[in-house]
Amino acid sequence: MKALLIGGTGIISTAITRQLLEQGCDLYVLNRGQRSDRLPAGVRVLTADIHDEASVARVIAGTEWDVVADFIAFEKADVERDYRLFHGRTRQFIFISSASAYQTPLSDYRVTEGTPLSNPQWQYSRNKIACEDYLLEQYRNSGFPITIVRPSHTYDERSIPLGVHGQRGSWQVAKRMLAGKPVIIHGDGTSLWTMTHNSDFARGFIGLMGNLHAIGEAVHITSDETLTWNQIYESIADALGVKLRAVHVASEFLAACSDVDYRGGLLGDKANSVVFDNAKIKRLVPGFVATTRFDQGIKETVAYILAHPECQVDDPAFDAWCDRVIMVTSKALEQLGAQV
Repeated sequence: MKALLIGGTGIISTAITRQLLEQGCDLYVLNRGQRSDRLPAGVRVLTADIHDEASVARVIAGTEWDVVADFIAFEKADVERDYRLFHGRTRQFIFISSASAYQTPLSDYRVTEGTPLSNPQWQYSRNKIACEDYLLEQYRNSGFPITIVRPSHTYDERSIPLGVHGQRGSWQVAKRMLAGKPVIIHGDGTSLWTMTHNSDFARGFIGLMGNLHAIGEAVHITSDETLTWNQIYESIADALGVKLRAVHVASEFLAACSDVDYRGGLLGDKANSVVFDNAKIKRLVPGFVATTRFDQGIKETVAYILAHPECQVDDPAFDAWCDRVIMVTSKALEQLGAQV
């Protein structure tokens, strides 16, 4: 199989790249070349900025693929460009959407691909929905061979997956845990969530590549394991070898008092309970199953981060914000308790 990945160095695409090469895929990656050191040997790198359509057209001139997958298309204009570049040049075009596009709040916590797409809380999700709508129109009207893939919360060895973190990543939360400081969990921590290791996601994704039954379909790929946020944070603390000190704060309050987009990331996503029905991916890719349990996968992630200082990015502004939120929350509880 001859495949082109646009991006290729992110959390999801890195695992896909590794596994495709192990399977002998004739693999091309198109990106700006700034993270080519993350690509394993054997990848054919096409250096261009996907946002410069003319330069990409020159780089791919005279070339066709069995599969093209775009991991960095976020707005309708991005997939309009992809259609112009790859219509008639690939047997399958895979768009990476997002499970956050599903109805928020949900009318049923059990999510299937038939769950309506609607997220008034998060522009990111609405943009992904607009991309899906455009590609489906091209599939219906011109036969553009699309497949839509909706990841949920996927993680790898380079970053700890969390509900509440700052703009510089998740290390500061781990650092607070290691220092014995309290950390914020949104809500009461009992809403349901799913974490998927990128190696598991990659197996399902690769099973869709070149799969004629996946043309014209939308499918999510997640683990079948369901966890509460309390369990997620307990697993992280256990992997760090510390006792969790959690402070529960309402998601609405967090969204109202932070410069970080918690309205989208929490109210439009992580604050809602979701349980994914993976029957469709299992039907399209017989034998697919996610095998990495979160408490196991997070131990590998923590071990990697602790051994790689470049993954330990401090975020003093977020740390100070956590201290302020926890202080205000504690004072409010003290005052209310005194009044009672």
